[in-house]
Amino acid sequence: MAKKTPEINSSSTADIAFLLLCYFLMTTTMGDQSGLQRRLPPIPDKETAQDQKVNRRNIVIVRINSADKLFAGNEAMDISLLKDKMKEFLSNPADSPELPEKEEKEIEGKKYMVSKGVISLQNDRGTSYQAYIAVQNELVKAVNELRDEFSMREFGRRFHLLSEDQQDIVKKVVPQNISEAEPKDTGKK
Repeated sequence: MAKKTPEINSSSTADIAFLLLCYFLMTTTMGDQSGLQRRLPPIPDKETAQDQKVNRRNIVIVRINSADKLFAGNEAMDISLLKDKMKEFLSNPADSPELPEKEEKEIEGKKYMVSKGVISLQNDRGTSYQAYIAVQNELVKAVNELRDEFSMREFGRRFHLLSEDQQDIVKKVVPQNISEAEPKDTGKK
């Protein structure tokens, strides 16, 4: 006669599994997400929102096609030249009529010439992420270098070493006007 083996009570197994799952979900840390750091502009009030007309000379269109070829304005360009081209565009050092206008603004009791330049970034849906990020980095680097140059002239220190109030002044004098258009399907790789 065979002995009957005792059964294991499994009624609490589901409860234990659930508690273990909860424990691991609460104690596990997720990896940091990396990406572009962008602060979106505040939503304008309906009363202050209006259609703004932008003079054609104040806009430069930077395009990246599906083959990761870069165009600034109407000319093909190597990415190593983009930063300097955008610095020249935004600063318009020789007051060229082909480059953006400047307007005099009073900021914190002092008058400054502020560029009306806008960089419009357009890419294709087939553009590689690496090319997109590389172009974004060059555009932001151009603005950051202009801010550093202005900071050195005005305050004698680099932008990141300035006080918050001084940084606000620099941001108003050298704004980061980068507009990003929705990706388009213009070609295949």
